[in-house]
Amino acid sequence: MKDAKVTRREFVRDTAVAAAGVAAGLTPTYTVHAGNPGGADTSKIVNYNEQMEYRRGGKTDLMFSAVCLGGHWKRVNAVVPGLFEGGRWLGAPIDNPDFQKNRREVVSRCIDRGINFIDACTGEEVMTYARALRGRREKMYFGYSWYQNEIRRGGWRSFERLKESFDNGLKRAELDYVDVWRVTMHERSGRHSEGEVEEMMKALEWAKKSGRARFTGVSSHDRPHIKWMVETYPDQMEVVVTPYSARTRMADPEAVADPEEVEEGRSAGYVGGMPAGEEPLWVTFQKHDVAWFGIKPFASNALFKGDSSPDNPHAEEDNRIARLTIRAILTNPIITAPIPGLITPEQVDNVSIAVLQRQKLDAQEQAELDAATDRAFANLPHQYQWLKDWDYV
Repeated sequence: MKDAKVTRREFVRDTAVAAAGVAAGLTPTYTVHAGNPGGADTSKIVNYNEQMEYRRGGKTDLMFSAVCLGGHWKRVNAVVPGLFEGGRWLGAPIDNPDFQKNRREVVSRCIDRGINFIDACTGEEVMTYARALRGRREKMYFGYSWYQNEIRRGGWRSFERLKESFDNGLKRAELDYVDVWRVTMHERSGRHSEGEVEEMMKALEWAKKSGRARFTGVSSHDRPHIKWMVETYPDQMEVVVTPYSARTRMADPEAVADPEEVEEGRSAGYVGGMPAGEEPLWVTFQKHDVAWFGIKPFASNALFKGDSSPDNPHAEEDNRIARLTIRAILTNPIITAPIPGLITPEQVDNVSIAVLQRQKLDAQEQAELDAATDRAFANLPHQYQWLKDWDYV
């Protein structure tokens, strides 16, 4: 990336060159650890900071910070009082000057800390973060989804309608391109048909070839559906966004169900949370060299006792649990990065410190995190019960 005014033609050319480098097979995953102890070439890492770790995002060949910025700003009313009056967090008035100041400050601290990816998944988020990045677009990769006008909604499932939506979204946000267009799919209300998926994939391919998106993929909460799409559409499925919490584990690919238990009805054929004989999702991602980002690392804030306001009495404990969570997630070498929503510069500092501290949790730390996670999952709101389906990947 040269600067914020790079042309679509240049992106088409550069993306083709990068793709050629991995076309012959899987490119080995590599990591630039904090402090760069291996002396890797960091000149091509966007917004490189020696105090941040970077991981290769699959066949995109981009190096992403090991923790990134999720688009959601839930609880931002704790620092911008009154913002949510009369509506939910997504209905926050994004033209509110105090809100705009907050989002710009959070993005600025991300840049200071070496974080280099924002994942925006709603129209409001796209417009807000595009505005917050003006004048410094070259510092961060931009992930895009305008879920209100995408395949998740009934009127937006054809190739032509998806093209229309994407062009309108770029125009409204004053963006010439995005680094990743990852369509938000159904979460828990049923899979899309093969025909609908085919239309979406055509739109994603069009976006890449026209230079509107450098890379493409999806966000989904359905493991088998994701696996099928990665295997069926490897050219378009370069980036995948899935749930990934502190209690998510990598399933054992060698595990098999006991046939007698299945026969007798004592097991549904599941082993370690996965259907017997089904290849774990992480294995599929590794085989197909997919960039993998994890949403809801804090279980939509259910992990925390406080309200996220800076002076709440649980702030210190909550910050520690957040750091333990990030460290635990990053012990998985396959995941590219968790993408928590962050509402203050101090929260950006906290997750960035976790990257510096990262190593396998000791027994006491693991017990502390397990207790917090068990409490959170026992009290999940009804709309987030699906997180329990993501204990294994």
